[in-house]
Amino acid sequence: MVWFGCWIALLVVVGGGTTVVQVGGANVSYDGRSLIIDGQRTILFSGSIHYARSTQDMWPSLIAKAKQGGLDVIQTYVFWNLHEPQPGQYDFNGRNDIISFIKQIQQQGLYVSLRIGPFIEAEWSYGGMPFWLHDVPGVVFRTNNEPFKHHMQNFTSKIVNMMKEENLFASQGGPIILSQIENEYQNIEGSFHDDGRQYVNWTATMAVGQNTNEPWMMCKQDDAPDPVINTCNGMRCEETWKGPNSPNKPSLWTENWTSFLQGYGDDTPMRKAEDLAFHTTLFIIKMNGTFVNYYMYHGGTNFGRTSAAFIITGYYDQAPLDEYGILRQPKYGHLKEMHAALKQCLQPLLYGDLAIENLGQDQDAYVYTTSSGECAAFLLNNNTRESVEVEFRDTQYHLPAKSISILPDCKLVVFNTAMVSTQVSTRSRQPIMMFSSSQQWEAFSEIVPQFDQTSLRSDGLLEQMNTTKDTSDYLWYTFRMQNNFSEAQPMLRVNSNGHVLRAYVNGALVGSEHGTRKVTNFIFENTVSFSNGINNISLLSVMVGLPVGAFMESRRAGLQEVLIQEQNFTSYLWGYQVGLLGEKLSVYTNEGSRNVTWSQYSSPRTLTWYKTVFDSPSGNDSLALNLGSMGKGEVWINGQSIGRYWVSFKAPSGSPSQTWYNVPRSFLKPTENLLVLFEEENGYPLNISLDTVSVNKVCGHVSDSHPPRVNPWGVHHPYPWRPMPKVHLWCPHNRIITRIIFASHGNPSGNCKRYSTGKCHSPNAKHVVEKACLGKRRCSISHTKETFGGDPCPGTPKTLLVDALCE
Repeated sequence: MVWFGCWIALLVVVGGGTTVVQVGGANVSYDGRSLIIDGQRTILFSGSIHYARSTQDMWPSLIAKAKQGGLDVIQTYVFWNLHEPQPGQYDFNGRNDIISFIKQIQQQGLYVSLRIGPFIEAEWSYGGMPFWLHDVPGVVFRTNNEPFKHHMQNFTSKIVNMMKEENLFASQGGPIILSQIENEYQNIEGSFHDDGRQYVNWTATMAVGQNTNEPWMMCKQDDAPDPVINTCNGMRCEETWKGPNSPNKPSLWTENWTSFLQGYGDDTPMRKAEDLAFHTTLFIIKMNGTFVNYYMYHGGTNFGRTSAAFIITGYYDQAPLDEYGILRQPKYGHLKEMHAALKQCLQPLLYGDLAIENLGQDQDAYVYTTSSGECAAFLLNNNTRESVEVEFRDTQYHLPAKSISILPDCKLVVFNTAMVSTQVSTRSRQPIMMFSSSQQWEAFSEIVPQFDQTSLRSDGLLEQMNTTKDTSDYLWYTFRMQNNFSEAQPMLRVNSNGHVLRAYVNGALVGSEHGTRKVTNFIFENTVSFSNGINNISLLSVMVGLPVGAFMESRRAGLQEVLIQEQNFTSYLWGYQVGLLGEKLSVYTNEGSRNVTWSQYSSPRTLTWYKTVFDSPSGNDSLALNLGSMGKGEVWINGQSIGRYWVSFKAPSGSPSQTWYNVPRSFLKPTENLLVLFEEENGYPLNISLDTVSVNKVCGHVSDSHPPRVNPWGVHHPYPWRPMPKVHLWCPHNRIITRIIFASHGNPSGNCKRYSTGKCHSPNAKHVVEKACLGKRRCSISHTKETFGGDPCPGTPKTLLVDALCE
């Protein structure tokens, strides 16, 4: 262990190697098995919900749904650039009200895991660093650099002291049981050599010296100094992680990715509920895991310009709670069932001894037994293709491929990671308001600046981020030149480290180019026609979020080199305009929109502001703007940005990475809501619609996995499993089941996404389901032959599949 003088008073080492963080009567400690709360070991399930990526009116519902889903903890980052936009000027209002968010979590009886950072990554612009930090003299981010450490410690102390003042740490009776300092630093530590290691030690000392009286952790930091706990991030921590760096530290999984980050140009990343459940359970039994945090449990929305480079506005929409807070089924329900099953095994898992019994070539039983005889077993089939039959303690069990069966009493299976019994829900979007009339829209064209209209000048190309100071995505580079080229259409070549380039000659667009999330630098090339005499070249460089990584303070963006017919103009006299005129005048607000002259919409144009007004639709359904007809830009509702859009950047599948953009109802007024878009390309606003977002279909699917057997209690079940499996269907609030789209009891093929009736089918299946479900919000149908009036094909394993419409 690495010990620091200020820590000695914090630590008491007791029998069995237990490390207790207990200054001031703290009630949270840890040993090599788990976190210990009020003297009890515990297994905790946590979910990331970021206050800044949702709205205040959503917080209670999100927290409640997390609790109902079996979570014990809500984890959140702290967003430095939101809270300290200028040195010493703090903002904790509105969506930034982290204190209110944490108190609401406490009110609903959940704990909090607070990831202070202050660097957070999180696919958040500049990793959460405020851009003013870039201009601190002599600063080098995230290393043994005094200017950086000074500001980092100031902000960390600011947050810790705010929590203390509100009595929010567990030792004060609050919900915060765990805090994090730094974030995934190991990814860049080697870039700083010895300074990197010194920074890790200083960071740990500084954090523990805050005297919060609760444990601190560092994620993805295998060399985290004692007593800071090193933790894992990833999809398969039981495979990719070495484990705790001390036998006295528990195994914590800080980020169990429920899908993955998505950039513009990327298809939607998917992760099945079965895979999440399998690797979570395997982490618990193989790595002695006792804390698992789902990243994200609710991703939410990257409002405004908050997303990192090329990251879409909707964040982790495939999480158990989608961008709008709607349950993503079956992921939400399957994890809920897994949590309940694992909580039945707490005593053996936390206090029992482990024995591993081989059941086959790729099959093992992990058996935990306490001294008092309590027993829990986990039957693992690590074969990713084949299901198998295994014998465990004189009983036959069926194990689907790549699955774990949970037996809390070493006899009865209560959950299998690969067998999804919760319903599958289908989210739909229905247009509720069209903006199809040209009379609804007004337009204001952004002016393409020329060299003579600029006041900022430089003999050469300025770096974009240092010039804009993150006040805008846009920087105009302009120069003028004499047309003395021999060719009628010389080649314009621009090397850029920006994200997008739009080139104009004498005010006319001559072409565009952009990079990608993985390769941001690109080259623009196009032949252009010049007028005789003086020509004005205006190059609009566009950023889509700020970068992260090592040496962020010295990263460069914007234009690197400009050539025309091999003549280099890089070191010419350039004029610059930071941002857009519409931004400067705040034309996206009611007051600012009166500062310019708007014209009636006529046809699509580049670099154009569009505005319209609409009344708030009735109801409580979530709302989204369908921007499928637009190109690239940003959207505001009543002056609040709902984020960037980039519909024209297609993914490999041929579809946009994001088409619908979240419109929080809390952003709306009853009438005359101002909708403003800035469109960079030739988007067509007359095809925009405001859509409701809701669950309109629910589907249930349960099966026999084995011919009937006699279990040890003499009762017939397909195999030791929960008795009488059922299909449970439920519609969202204010909706009922109005139609049974499909129902089959027999051997239907497929699943809830695509299905058809098989050769074995109960002829009255649809009638039975309709009688049980029509007109109801919730219904259950038992998967038994008695329910359907007999066995349509004796000896054949049965499946019950029901698909229903909610209206």
